[in-house]
Amino acid sequence: MTVDWVHAWPTALAAFLASAVEFVEALTVVLAVGAMRGWRGALTGTAAALVALLTVVLLFGPLLTRIPLQAVQLIVGSLLLLFGLRWLRKAILRAAGVIPLHDETAAYARETGSLRAAGPAGGVWDAVAIATAFKITLLEGLEVVFIVIAVGAGGVGLLVPAGLGAAAALLVVAALGIVLHRPLAMVPENALKFSVGVLLAAFGTFWVGEGLRLVWPGGDWSIPGLTLAYLLVAALAVPLGRRRAAAAPTLAVR
Repeated sequence: MTVDWVHAWPTALAAFLASAVEFVEALTVVLAVGAMRGWRGALTGTAAALVALLTVVLLFGPLLTRIPLQAVQLIVGSLLLLFGLRWLRKAILRAAGVIPLHDETAAYARETGSLRAAGPAGGVWDAVAIATAFKITLLEGLEVVFIVIAVGAGGVGLLVPAGLGAAAALLVVAALGIVLHRPLAMVPENALKFSVGVLLAAFGTFWVGEGLRLVWPGGDWSIPGLTLAYLLVAALAVPLGRRRAAAAPTLAVR
């Protein structure tokens, strides 16, 4: 099947950005495991999780083709919309200073402290290292699988560009991790989550509309319009949140 990249590039971009966020968070923990307990366990746990994720995709991916497209668009679109709005809400609150920014360096320090407290590595195969790397890679990887399916399942032929976007994110993050050997603290994670939240909310809204048989003006070209609309609302929400935080500095956000 030939991919129409004129319409598919937003799907690939959304999958790339969202997957990059998840892979950066997984990389932080894997680096901590490798530094504290050895790279054999870190890489073994990571590889085992990737195999498990591939198995999940191969087993359950074909089932999507048996579900009516309209039902997939409505269900997946609703989940994607909720997922995107959750990311966007947190990104807005962080940009407004209501809650602190996520710090990969601090997360790395916490993880190394936890691994140090677990005691010395034992034997050739360190169960703690393998389990820790496996768990974080599997959890973040499952989110990536969901994102790829969600942004790609709403239209014919979109799973390929979504998968390519996620694969490109994995290669970029892994290459940076190999070269730098430290957490990617220089990555503007909140800006990424802000952008990803906007994109996922726009895709979710579009697929929900498609599932409800809403005729979007311009068809797929409505997605950039929805993206701009969400971006405008989110940009306006940041100064409002900043003023709210200034008026109530003790505000607690769950």
